[in-house]
Formats: sequence, C-alpha cells, structure tokens
Amino acid sequence: MRKFLCLLAALLAGTFRLASAGEFDTTVDMRATSATTFYVEGRIAGLGNVDLMVDTGSGYMTINEEMLAQLEETGQVRYVKQLRGRLANGSELNVPVYAIEALSIGGGCWLKDVEAAVFPGATRAILGLNALQRAAPFIFSFEPPRLVLSNCLATAANPSADTADTADLAAFDN
Repeated sequence: MRKFLCLLAALLAGTFRLASAGEFDTTVDMRATSATTFYVEGRIAGLGNVDLMVDTGSGYMTINEEMLAQLEETGQVRYVKQLRGRLANGSELNVPVYAIEALSIGGGCWLKDVEAAVFPGATRAILGLNALQRAAPFIFSFEPPRLVLSNCLATAANPSADTADTADLAAFDN
C-alpha cells in the first residue's frame, strides 16, 4: 500500500504546477464603468498618466495620434511596422505600430517596449492582449474588479508624482 501511495503522489505531483516566483505578484484594481467596460490607471513614460480601457478582445494596445506626437517629442517611442486591423464594427483600418519605451499598469507593473497601434483622432487608450500577455499568466476578476499580473518589472520605490519619467525608468538601466 505504501508503494502505491508513493507512486500516486509522484504521478499527481507531475500534473500540478506550483506558481513560480514572479507569477501573480501584482494586483491592480479596475474601475467598472458598466457591466462590460473596465479601466485601469496607467502611466506611459514620456506621456504621463493615462486611463486604459482593458480590452481582452483587442489584439494590440492602442494610443491616439495626440499621444504619439507627445511620445515622439520625448523620444520614448519608435516606429515598428504598419498593421491592417479589423475593428469591432467589421471595417478595416491601416494603422502604424510603435514601441513604447515603458508602460506601467496600475503603478506596480512596468513593461518595456510595448507595441501600440496608433488610431486616428482622440480615441481612448486601450490595454490589449499584447501588453497583457507580457504580464502573463494573468487573472481578470469581475468580483472584485481587478487584474492580477505576473512577471512585472519594478521601478524605484514609490516615485513621487512630480518625479520625471526618467526616474521611473531607472530600474530598466540594469
């Protein structure tokens, strides 16, 4: 019987994976504005604070042309490629994709070189799957509304609101 229990324990141990360091270590509260729309606070290096709509149906993070212009002025964005995408209404649109130097999700999860599609006009910023996959595995919780993220980069301890974006990037210089 003891051999059987040892064999069973060994088999079960191979089917379960324990969370490793860096997994599920950052919790970000979301703000629900309707039953299906959620927002998180974000920060884009070179731009400042942004309100990000969380959209797991969007393949890419998106910013608008005004945001891109500000990022280009600070030099914290670089052109990557042109993308032809299908919008929720079925129409197609060609948009440029830029890599943003650094993005913070909720203040505690920093990601480097996040690609963002640039939409015309004053469209809202969207936190899409390409950014969320960088913080995977992740949990999207409705009750309470929050994201639990993994593999986030940390910044300097609690930079003040009037600290320059370069201080937020200090952790990336290692």
